[in-house]
Amino acid sequence: MDTNIKAPQVLKAKLMLWTDVSYHDMDEIDKMQSIPDLESVLTSVFAVDLPEPKRGVLLELYVQAVLFCREHHFRKEQTSALLSILKSIHEANVGTPLDNIEACFRHCRELLLCHSVRRPPFSINLFSFEEVNWVLKYIHSSYMRHYKLYRYVFTPQVQLDLSVTYSAGLTEEKTSITNDSSLSDGSTEAHEASVTGSPSELKALIEQEVRQQMALVSGQLDQRMKEMAFQHNNTSDSSQSNHKTKK
Repeated sequence: MDTNIKAPQVLKAKLMLWTDVSYHDMDEIDKMQSIPDLESVLTSVFAVDLPEPKRGVLLELYVQAVLFCREHHFRKEQTSALLSILKSIHEANVGTPLDNIEACFRHCRELLLCHSVRRPPFSINLFSFEEVNWVLKYIHSSYMRHYKLYRYVFTPQVQLDLSVTYSAGLTEEKTSITNDSSLSDGSTEAHEASVTGSPSELKALIEQEVRQQMALVSGQLDQRMKEMAFQHNNTSDSSQSNHKTKK
């Protein structure tokens, strides 16, 4: 079994105009009207060669993105950029089995800024302010809210295999206490009872403590993700209301 765990990498946002989907690819995508036809052309464009269920989940992500772009009448270059943005966020998410949701949120925000603010050569105003809000809400509802599900499907599960090795020192310590003539009979029996616990009992106690700590950390992570999602929604609503006020 592969025991190497990739650490989260520092993600750098960049322009993604025609990065993965060319103008010719967009012509082919626009011709497809049925879901199976869309899946077929997107499989070719993104070279999706994965076993099920990974293949189906990834194609569903791309197909729904194309349908979202059609619903909002996005241009070819906008659809191409959004597909590449989603691909980049997904690769960042599943690139490590360790928790990196904060890095993914930050990467998503920086990618959108690269495509909504005119600052050549670092960024372009491919999306208007209103369109960026649509895209941000779409990515949050379609991907970020299901962050754990994508990780479950695409990343190897990391499990803690706790094994406890007991050295001979425990037996030697028990023997020295038991044979200490300076202790009274009652004291000797008490020390024996405290030191001579069976290895299985000690192992059970340690495993129970580790499980409790893991449950605590897992609960804290879940709460943190909920707080981030709530803060993210409030930030989006606040930005939109401020923009309307300025108008």
